[in-house]
Amino acid sequence: MEKLASRPPDGDRATTESHGSARHAPAALLALLADGHELSGSAIATQLGITRAAVWKQIEHLRALGLTVHAAAGRGYRLDARVELLDAARILAAVSPEHHARVGSVDVHWQIDSTNSELARRATESREVRACLAEIQTQGRGRRGRSWQMPLAGGIALSFFRRFESGMASLSGLSLVAGIAVLRALADCGVQDVAGLKWPNDVVANAHKLAGILVELGGDALGPCHAIVGIGINLRVNTTQGASIDQPWTDLAKLTGDRIPGRNLLAGRILSRLAGALDLFASAGFAAFEREYAGYDALAGRSITVASGGDRWIGTARGVNSRGALRVERDGTEIELDSADVSVRGAVADRVGKQRSG
Repeated sequence: MEKLASRPPDGDRATTESHGSARHAPAALLALLADGHELSGSAIATQLGITRAAVWKQIEHLRALGLTVHAAAGRGYRLDARVELLDAARILAAVSPEHHARVGSVDVHWQIDSTNSELARRATESREVRACLAEIQTQGRGRRGRSWQMPLAGGIALSFFRRFESGMASLSGLSLVAGIAVLRALADCGVQDVAGLKWPNDVVANAHKLAGILVELGGDALGPCHAIVGIGINLRVNTTQGASIDQPWTDLAKLTGDRIPGRNLLAGRILSRLAGALDLFASAGFAAFEREYAGYDALAGRSITVASGGDRWIGTARGVNSRGALRVERDGTEIELDSADVSVRGAVADRVGKQRSG
């Protein structure tokens, strides 16, 4: 697809797939309807250079992607709510100046298999730090091969690529650091004290998942290596869109009374916070974040069920160690887990982090 490029500050590169590159595409139609105002079928047809029948077909396509599009005879079409399309230049504008070089280039795609997969394909092309976002992921995935589903314009799916000179073993706790970066970014956007972190890769609120993190490693096990950090966060997901999600979930609209931050602002702040956190992580490891994580820990002191190595057992979470491993008390003995599936037993409220970092 043709790309429109803009020049952000400090020479960084931002590319957004043109919403008009294929003028009959649903992306072009969504761009016209994004402000939430009603637009007649004939006006849409004229602006896109397509027939009224083609307009109807693309409206149905948007509906199939999960958007609610209202139609009124003699008046036209409008979205259920206005949407903010992702824009690479606006995302980079929200990145702190000191982090522009670390974030590097930002690519925004209309549709892609997976933002993590795209960065993995580019891993051998350049040492340039790169961020990738998409409106639609056809094969979005989470931890342990689970699928990640997000409705069109209802959240943010982004991935960030970073190289490390050290080996993979030194990256223990990286997903926890990414979670801290997400909470810092939310605070930057005025969303504070609504969520916590569930080891090893979830941002949660009231025992419901708000965001997920997927870290994939590549390169030499002994170093140098690279990490691709994928983050998916729910902004506004309606009941119909959420029906296919196979676990308790929530979104920022519910948590903030529908006062959610702009998608581009939040995406830029996540990338900025992630870039800064990973710089510190590269030099000091998870130990530099251990105390802050404790303030966000949604498991500490909870009775949990652990599934690991084919076994399933019950214990009490006791926080994490300086490497980010989960400490669990089982029958009076403390065990440290680097990897496991963990669930909280019974309905409990999540602990909300009180510590903040500037």
